[in-house]
Amino acid sequence: MKDPKKLFHYISYLQYPLMLLGLYFVYKPFIFGYESIWADYNKTLIFFGLGISFSTLQDTQKTQNKLSKRIWENPRRAKLFLLYIVFLILLTLIFGMYCLFVSTNTNLKEISFGVIALSIGLIGLLKSGIEMADHHQPK
Repeated sequence: MKDPKKLFHYISYLQYPLMLLGLYFVYKPFIFGYESIWADYNKTLIFFGLGISFSTLQDTQKTQNKLSKRIWENPRRAKLFLLYIVFLILLTLIFGMYCLFVSTNTNLKEISFGVIALSIGLIGLLKSGIEMADHHQPK
């Protein structure tokens, strides 16, 4: 393997089919009926979490678009965005744990694993965000 970084970059493209699969499960109840809407939404959250995890395998030394460049090259915006991701992780992780361990609602229990998988994907996104902020700050 000459350049393992490049291999991971190519593997990161799996994020797109995973996100599309998640979108399929979002719209499936509307197309085929509402028999298993909570199970479908759980699958949606799982595939979105996996998609976000695979997206973090991209090269963090390059910005993907102009919006990313505007965020990561400005120290204040980068810090605010990282704080937003931390808040989102805490919110989803606490909600997922609540659904799994505390809630007596069967629908919430059904989506608990999906919410936890999403929060784990967001943790990877935070790590990538920190690397992006480090690489793109003016020296």
